Amino acid sequence: MNDKYTIAIVGATGAVGRTLIKLLEKSSLPIQELILLASSRSAGRKIDFLGNQLVVEETTDESFYGVDIAFFCAGGNVSKMYAHKAVESGAIVIDNSSYFRLEEDVPLIIPEVNPNALNNHKGIIANPNCSTIIMLMALKPLLNAANIKRVIFSTYQAVSGGGNQAISELEGQIRSYIEGENKEAKVLPVASADKHYQIAFNLLPQVDVFDEGYYTKEEWKMIKESHKILGTKEIGITGTCVRVPVFWCHAESLNIEFESKINREKAIELLEDFPGVKVLDKPEEQLYPMPLDFYNDDNVYVGRIREDNSLPNSLNIWVVGNQLRKGAATNALQIAELIVKKNLFVMDGINN
Repeated sequence: MNDKYTIAIVGATGAVGRTLIKLLEKSSLPIQELILLASSRSAGRKIDFLGNQLVVEETTDESFYGVDIAFFCAGGNVSKMYAHKAVESGAIVIDNSSYFRLEEDVPLIIPEVNPNALNNHKGIIANPNCSTIIMLMALKPLLNAANIKRVIFSTYQAVSGGGNQAISELEGQIRSYIEGENKEAKVLPVASADKHYQIAFNLLPQVDVFDEGYYTKEEWKMIKESHKILGTKEIGITGTCVRVPVFWCHAESLNIEFESKINREKAIELLEDFPGVKVLDKPEEQLYPMPLDFYNDDNVYVGRIREDNSLPNSLNIWVVGNQLRKGAATNALQIAELIVKKNLFVMDGINN
C-alpha cells in the first residue's frame, strides 16, 4: 500500500459524518485525498477540511474507484446499496449503520475490546451501535477479571443519536416553549412512526421501532451485538433504552452480576487501567460523569461504582460516553488506524 490513503465519507453532511471530518483533521491517519459523498440533495455543499473547501459529491456506483477506505455514515439503505460496490472497487468499508453488524462474516469491532476479530475481514467492517460501544467499554475490563452472568442496562440517550433532525427538533421545542408556543413533534421517537412526541422536558421510552417480544430494535441491538463482540451468548443481557432531552452524550446505568466477587475498589482499579476508560467517582465531592461535560471527549467515563446490596457478586455502575465520538466516528477512525497499523489491506487473498 501507499504511504498515504484516499478516504471517502458517505453521509458527510450528517452528524456522524461531520464529526468524523473534524476528527480526521487531527488524526495520524495519512490522507492523500478526502472525498465527501452524500445524497443528491446534499451534493454541491461545501465543507471545510484543513482550510480547504471540499465540495460534497453525490454518491454513485462510480464514487469509490481509487478509494482505499470508505466510511459509511449514512443509513442502512445506503450501506445496502453501495457498500459492496465500494469493496468491488477496491475500498475497505467501515460501516456505521446496523445493516451488516450481525452478518457472520462481517467483523463487529471495538478496537479496545476485540481487535483480533478484524484480522480476517472480507472488505466490510461494521461499527457497533453507539450504546453497545459505550456499555462494552465499561464491561470489558471487568469481564477480564471475572465472568459475567447477567447485565441489566438502562440507557439515557441524547437526541443527537437520532441525527440532525432530532437535534433541531429539541432546539425548536425549547424555543417554542420559551415563547409560549407549541411546536408539533415530527421526528421523535422515530421519524417513520405514526405518532411523534415532544422530547423537550420529556422522556421517551422508545429508541427505534418496536420488535420481537416488545423490545425495541435499539434494545435488541445492544443485546445481540454484545454477544457477537464478546464471542458468547452465555451472558444474560436485558434492558430498556430511553431518549432524553440532552443534546450530546449517552448515559447508561448498568447492573452487573458476576460469577465471583469484584468489590468497588477492584472495579475502580480495573477500569482505570483500561484504555479509553476514565473513572470519575468521588461521592464525597459529588463527582460523577455527566453528559454536559464530554462534548469533545473520546473517552468513556464511569462513576457511581457500588456493590449491589440485593444480590451477591454484583455491581451497579454509571457510564457516560459521547455517542458521536467514541460511539460512532472515533471508533470508526480507530478501526481505520488499526487497519493501517496492521496492514490489513488484504481481502479474500487479494492485496488491495
